[in-house]
Amino acid sequence: MSKRDYYEILGVAKSATADEIKAAYRKMALKYHPDRNPDNKEAEEKFKEAAEAYETLSSQQKRAQYDQFGHSDMGGMGGHGGMGGMNMDDIFESFGDVFGSMFNGGQQRARRSGPEPKHGHDLSQSITISLKESYLGTKKEIGYYHFVSCEKCAGKGAKAGSKPQSCSPCKGMGQIQYRQGFFMYSQPCSTCSGEGFVITNPCDTCNGKSRIQKYDKLIVTIPAGIYDGAELRLTGKGDAGIFGGRSGDLFIKVGILSDKKFQREGDDLVSTLMLTYPQLVLGCQVEIESIDDTKQLVKVPRGCPVGEKIIIPGKGFENLRRKGVRGNLVIITQCHIPKKISADAKKLLTDYSSIIGTSAEDGGIVSFFKKFLG
Repeated sequence: MSKRDYYEILGVAKSATADEIKAAYRKMALKYHPDRNPDNKEAEEKFKEAAEAYETLSSQQKRAQYDQFGHSDMGGMGGHGGMGGMNMDDIFESFGDVFGSMFNGGQQRARRSGPEPKHGHDLSQSITISLKESYLGTKKEIGYYHFVSCEKCAGKGAKAGSKPQSCSPCKGMGQIQYRQGFFMYSQPCSTCSGEGFVITNPCDTCNGKSRIQKYDKLIVTIPAGIYDGAELRLTGKGDAGIFGGRSGDLFIKVGILSDKKFQREGDDLVSTLMLTYPQLVLGCQVEIESIDDTKQLVKVPRGCPVGEKIIIPGKGFENLRRKGVRGNLVIITQCHIPKKISADAKKLLTDYSSIIGTSAEDGGIVSFFKKFLG
């Protein structure tokens, strides 16, 4: 029975490169290998046929001989091949590099003789301040736990005079390969916990971890103009890195309490000013105390309506993004309505109401409609 052409078996051209031939064989092996086709003689034969073709074409010398003479001069290389009756174990041993890369995803781990520096975690804390503190800026002390580099071993994890060693069972790979039937699989090395190295003489302060946990206190500078929900970043104040890795950062989230007299709108500082009716009608000047305890003179114009916004430029919050730029102090006018007044005040108000045509008759309702609807 004549044999099929090796190039035809693998589905490649005669000009195929070594990498193309290897890739084609991997594809055929994956498709027909016995573990995926149990009790399938046809698949087993195709698998052996592909292995025979690859065994010849993967060798530069054998491929050149095959290209020149074909199957006629391959007898010296074994029958059924050139595989010489090799069983599945023989095939696996011969082409383990092909199967290993196929069933392990082609991933190769670097051998390690010592620890690899790792970045420390970022941490977060919250802080609450008053609106006045956000206007002026302030300093606050915070306390928190974080990992710091072990001073005794200088973050190396090992005692002085010793150093980490490559793990012998996994040869520094961090994984040990196992074979089950046709498959190869890997598991983390139990000796080194997948690290690839062991510390035989660990530091007695950090137990070989290179860092310890510590409670620290920091003074945090909060800039003037900070807004509610803003986050401050303190570089390098998070957890220390492992085995000399870079430290993480500490993020401070700022919350701002509400104030009884003032509110913030954008960069403006807003407050209300209670005035009497005569002050609104005649106009006046009123001195108020701002949020920073400074005195501000507010000029109320004649005939000022309730709800009028009086602007005092540059007396609001600092803008965090534009240095030297501030918002405004915004004063919103309100009218004070007394619940009790003296007899003299009542007479004066009644006379004024009569002058403008709103004197009370039957509770004031008739007079009102006469004035505006009659």
